[in-house]
Amino acid sequence: MKSVIDSFVSLGHWPSAGSFGFNTDILATNPINLSVVLGVLIYFGKGVLNDLLDNRKQRILSTIRNSEELCKGAIEQLERARARLCKVEMEADEYRMNGYSEIEREKVNLINATSDSLERLENYKNETLHFEQQRAINQVRQRVFQQALQGALGTLNSCLNSELHFRTIRANIGILGAMQEITD
Repeated sequence: MKSVIDSFVSLGHWPSAGSFGFNTDILATNPINLSVVLGVLIYFGKGVLNDLLDNRKQRILSTIRNSEELCKGAIEQLERARARLCKVEMEADEYRMNGYSEIEREKVNLINATSDSLERLENYKNETLHFEQQRAINQVRQRVFQQALQGALGTLNSCLNSELHFRTIRANIGILGAMQEITD
């Protein structure tokens, strides 16, 4: 610092003869040159620097505004998505509950239909058994009747002569004729 002061003090000791010369003292001339350059830069570069800083400030502010708008948009989308999710979850619960009740209803209907089918099959089986029993009984009756008729015919043929045979036939024809007259 002392050298700077010395350089200003030494200005007063210059000869006033009007000669022009170079100061070769580097330490004395550098601060002066730097202060002049800085002064010129500050004076003329101040506007450019302010414009650059203002532009940068405006870009930063617009970026912040855009980010805030994007954030608001994202929050709105998130809220819409949450509302849709709640709606879908409620619909899913409703479908689930309806599905369970539908399954229970179908299960009851299936059990009832199966029970009805089993009852019909049981009735059909019983009817078939009854029919088969009646058919077997009828076959046995027919066979017994045929055997009894053959036995009776054999007995009649051996016991009857032709005169008795004709009288029996005439009596039966008379009975049939009387029955026919009653029905007419």
